[in-house]
Amino acid sequence: MAAAGPLTTEDRIAINDLLAEYAWALDTGDVDALVACFTPDAVVIEEVFEDPDRWEGHKNIRRFAEHFRNVPNFPGRQHHLTQSMVKGDSERCSVRSFALVTECQGEPPYVIRFAGYWDDQLAKVAGRWLFTERIIRLWDGEVLARFPGRGKRVPRKRPPELVIKRA
Repeated sequence: MAAAGPLTTEDRIAINDLLAEYAWALDTGDVDALVACFTPDAVVIEEVFEDPDRWEGHKNIRRFAEHFRNVPNFPGRQHHLTQSMVKGDSERCSVRSFALVTECQGEPPYVIRFAGYWDDQLAKVAGRWLFTERIIRLWDGEVLARFPGRGKRVPRKRPPELVIKRA
């Protein structure tokens, strides 16, 4: 079997488009479009609150998207990402991006709801880049380990409106 080639400019554009498609789908409540960003066996891990949430496979990633679509104060949130670092080849890669969530409700100034980062694993499937894993993390823990007294994950208390209703 031939080795995978390097990431091309076209790959990088497609990866950037995937990151944007995910954010647009989440922030506009388009559950089907969000699920379509993932491989069937993908996993989303949200390491934000006391107990990390894990959503495996399309069925559970759909539940993840529906959960946020049904949170009363979620409409108006915008997920912004910047400075994505892409490493890999033309078949698989990792992407690490700064993530910021604003809440655009009422009159400005708007609230910053989240500051963290996304750690993603992607695969090219039938010519399209898809997530195989997305880990959502706060801006703490290992990324700050080089600073004195830092480096431990400090999970936030889960607000009542984000309590996940389990089946």
